[in-house]
Amino acid sequence: LPWYRRGHEPSWCLGMGVVMWFDLLVAVLNDMLFAAIPAVGFALVFNVPQKALVYCAIGGAIGHGSRYLMMHFGIPIEWATFFAAMLVSIVGIHWSHRFLAHPKVFTVAALIPMVPGVFAFKAMIALVELNHRGYSHELVAMLAENFLKAMFIIAGLAVGLAMPGLLFYRRKPIV
Repeated sequence: LPWYRRGHEPSWCLGMGVVMWFDLLVAVLNDMLFAAIPAVGFALVFNVPQKALVYCAIGGAIGHGSRYLMMHFGIPIEWATFFAAMLVSIVGIHWSHRFLAHPKVFTVAALIPMVPGVFAFKAMIALVELNHRGYSHELVAMLAENFLKAMFIIAGLAVGLAMPGLLFYRRKPIV
């Protein structure tokens, strides 16, 4: 739009800021909806009680949606996954106290949608291509980049899931 590039908007326009925030809101809600589906699916595989399925879906949506927002604002995917896993774990601990269940009932299935399947797949494809074609700098770089990214995301999930439990269930005070 030429009037947007020049920096002066007509009086009838709502402003590009409102449209951008609305687009972000729609994208986050879309991400949360499609993250809740595999969370419920894996909760069913893990034999989570039927009353807890809704909370697994909400946890998956909160985790994936918060990671999406953090990544949108420039946080790398590894750190965003770590903080999202911590958030899901904190919410799971709250729900476990409220519903008298183990926190893992709510949190493990909620974290499954954040598992880095694409990066692990790309690393394995690079490994197979390396085996098939022979040594190539590009393939080794692709293998290393995707493998390390997948491992750091998995480490962020594991540490983020464990960290709130370590802080809330301590036998000795932190200080």
